[in-house]
Amino acid sequence: MRVALMTETFLPDTNGVVSTLCRLLEHLQANGHEAMLFAPHDAPASYAGAQIIPLAGMPLPMYPDLKFTPPQFGITAQLRRFKPDLLHLAGLVALGPTGRYVADVLNLPLVGAYHTDFPAYSTHYGLGWLKSTAYSYLRWFHNRCGVNLCPSSATIADLRAHGFRRLRLWGRGVDTVRFHPGHRSEAWRRSVGAQPDERVLLYVGRLATEKRVELLVEALRQTENARLVLVGDGPARPGLEHAFRGLPAHFSGFLRGDDLAAAYASADMFVFPSDTETFGQVVQEAMASGLPVVAARAGGVTDLVRDQVTGTFFEPGSSAKLGAQLATLLAMPERYQAMGRAGRAAAELRSWPSVMDELLGHYTRVERRWRRPHLRRRAASL
Repeated sequence: MRVALMTETFLPDTNGVVSTLCRLLEHLQANGHEAMLFAPHDAPASYAGAQIIPLAGMPLPMYPDLKFTPPQFGITAQLRRFKPDLLHLAGLVALGPTGRYVADVLNLPLVGAYHTDFPAYSTHYGLGWLKSTAYSYLRWFHNRCGVNLCPSSATIADLRAHGFRRLRLWGRGVDTVRFHPGHRSEAWRRSVGAQPDERVLLYVGRLATEKRVELLVEALRQTENARLVLVGDGPARPGLEHAFRGLPAHFSGFLRGDDLAAAYASADMFVFPSDTETFGQVVQEAMASGLPVVAARAGGVTDLVRDQVTGTFFEPGSSAKLGAQLATLLAMPERYQAMGRAGRAAAELRSWPSVMDELLGHYTRVERRWRRPHLRRRAASL
């Protein structure tokens, strides 16, 4: 199979979309498929045997990991030469209409992957009045797709309520070798300032308004003998550093590879206040590392965490409820350690190869259905 993909974020960016695309390209190569990826111009020239076609773009003001990539010349010609069997739209925003246009011109089936809850983000950035428009815009090109792959049941329910069609659940895998409790390091704990009697709370993710990291300020004030480590970076970091001043908090910036694995495994508990996650890959990584999870009861995270088994939930947006959950769990080490072991066992069932084989099955079904002329005409009219 020859697969073309479009994305607005790729290496050197670090996020869930990029991780998933890297795994996908590796899986396609390992199974004898050919791939071409359209990505922002700062991406490498190739990855896992796939040629990467650079696209001009500029970072979105509210979400620099994604690039505003307007329509531009050359995409149709490149695809015509590559002759793909289908086109995969990987979490597109600005490039969505371009993807639909070139698919119509070249008579290609489309597969859509919904990665980021931009309608919800509009509220966090004071643009709530755009929420309905955002749904309408995204629905226009997603409903041209033969299947729309959603990372969680919460995402499916939300999109279905807003008129999106052909929705299917497609989760994510986790690397249980890289993310493993065996990577725990006392040296790492000392490096972040943890004292022998302190428990280390870990947050991993973008430091941005929509992640609700500010809730951890008041929660940390309510928590005794605990130190918070924040792994990641983003536009909210200066304000957060000011808000955490005087509290036992450490900002590590972005970590990758073995450094990130050591951070997970060396902590005692994972905290995740975001209420806009379509999935929550960092939650899976924390579970694979043997950490109990305290998370907002919202979005895709509710598919990953079993309440009172692998972690606990708190009311979204409530720093008081978050602090109370942390205090309760930290007072019961045996209980939260058992949750961490249960989380590790759950993560071991979610391998990347099986997740990617499931995606290839979607590819095959969409491509076969597209050959039926009446379905093709119907999709083109939407």
